[in-house]
Amino acid sequence: MNRARSQVGGYVIAMLVACSAPAVVAEETVSFDPQHNPQTQQLADELAEQGVPNAWLEQALAQASYRQEVLDAMAGAAERRLRWFEYRDIFLTEQRIDEGGVFMKAHADALARAESEYGVPPEVITAIMGVETYYGRHKGRHKVLDSLATLAFHHPVRGDFFRGELAAFLTIAYQQEVAPESLYGSYAGAMGYPQFIPTSYQAYAVDFDGDAKRDLWNNPVDAIGSVANYFAEHGWQRGGAIYHEAEGPEELPEALSFNQTVRPSTTAAEAAEQGVVTETSLTPDTPVVPLVLEYADGQESYRLGEYNFYVITRYNHSHLYAMAVAELAEAIKQQAEAEHD
Repeated sequence: MNRARSQVGGYVIAMLVACSAPAVVAEETVSFDPQHNPQTQQLADELAEQGVPNAWLEQALAQASYRQEVLDAMAGAAERRLRWFEYRDIFLTEQRIDEGGVFMKAHADALARAESEYGVPPEVITAIMGVETYYGRHKGRHKVLDSLATLAFHHPVRGDFFRGELAAFLTIAYQQEVAPESLYGSYAGAMGYPQFIPTSYQAYAVDFDGDAKRDLWNNPVDAIGSVANYFAEHGWQRGGAIYHEAEGPEELPEALSFNQTVRPSTTAAEAAEQGVVTETSLTPDTPVVPLVLEYADGQESYRLGEYNFYVITRYNHSHLYAMAVAELAEAIKQQAEAEHD
């Protein structure tokens, strides 16, 4: 497909980001101490009713600090502002591929067990770790407590969502006897090797090494099992493909919705009717995600994601993210196979 890229998408995204930009607040004027903040006092009271001691909660929340840089980072997330070739270049580097192979060798037993139990291939689990934290090297530089408190009570749109994440985080920290102010993660409050947000930690983290703890901050084995469990719970199809290269017309068919991260409703037959086809033999009723990816020379190419592509977008609701994970997984697997030969 040879078609010059459109500038409309970038303009629209820029406008959306500008409209959702948070107001700047003087950090020294903000206190999350429940003794001086009715909102955090209400949260503490709610969690106390669920069994977390009120005194512990008040002490924890009093240590939270407002961080304007967290709100600024939320407004400029890479998935919103980068094109495919720019996003791809961040993650598909020779070093990240090489270190993915090292990670896969080091944790071969855990990865094999995860594939056996959950059906998720080792290279896919490894690629998630590679994209999220560079295999545990970069787990985040923001205090999770600060990030979530700031977002919960100062994000202009998603405050209620992050209030739930803050509640989950405090519950996890109390139950696992970890000082909440000691934990670091992303600006959005994602934690550990796999960068689970707190509600995902609660729902999908597993004790995969049998030590009676679910530790995603320091234990790569627990992280491996937890990523596999997350995908399995979201419908990962054992042995299924992630995507296929495709061919299509010069102009994007208006009848197809491209780069969607909702449950696929288009079938392979419907895509083919619009001229988007793959050499892979797909049954006509196979659900697919029509994709179009932009390259540095201004050209674009078609692909068709399968249901497992959609499952990866449950981890991060971005088609760029899912494709980066898929391509990194392919590269790591190819390297491992080459070394084995």
